[in-house]
Amino acid sequence: MEITFPVGTLDEAFRKEVDAFYGDVFGWTGVDTEVVGQLCHVMLTGDNGDFILLAESPKPMSSPGYDHLGLLHGTRAEVDDILERCRCWREKDDRVLLKEYDDLVAGDLVVHAFYVKHLLPIYFDVQCMERGGQPVPA
Repeated sequence: MEITFPVGTLDEAFRKEVDAFYGDVFGWTGVDTEVVGQLCHVMLTGDNGDFILLAESPKPMSSPGYDHLGLLHGTRAEVDDILERCRCWREKDDRVLLKEYDDLVAGDLVVHAFYVKHLLPIYFDVQCMERGGQPVPA
């Protein structure tokens, strides 16, 4: 996914802040790269080749509601660990936005989730699914 920002946003200080939060919370790695003559920042989300490209644009992305990207994890403990790291960050940075949810139960399927938004103009839906009390493989 590409996420665009107003021109002038992706300075060194902003990129370092993004790397610190998303690296600590999700284990992502930020790398500067050039794309069609523009300095961009790529957030590498793991070993599977997935990434989020951060770029500047005169028409930047806007996500004023609860638009989000889903991050499916294998267990409730993983989701809770990430939530706790987000809470710790929020204690020192009030720009960290959290939306915590009660478990969503549909028959024997339970979705355990929360939303987090920080620095990037979109929420991340961090969740796991359980069926009959057992994790549904991510």
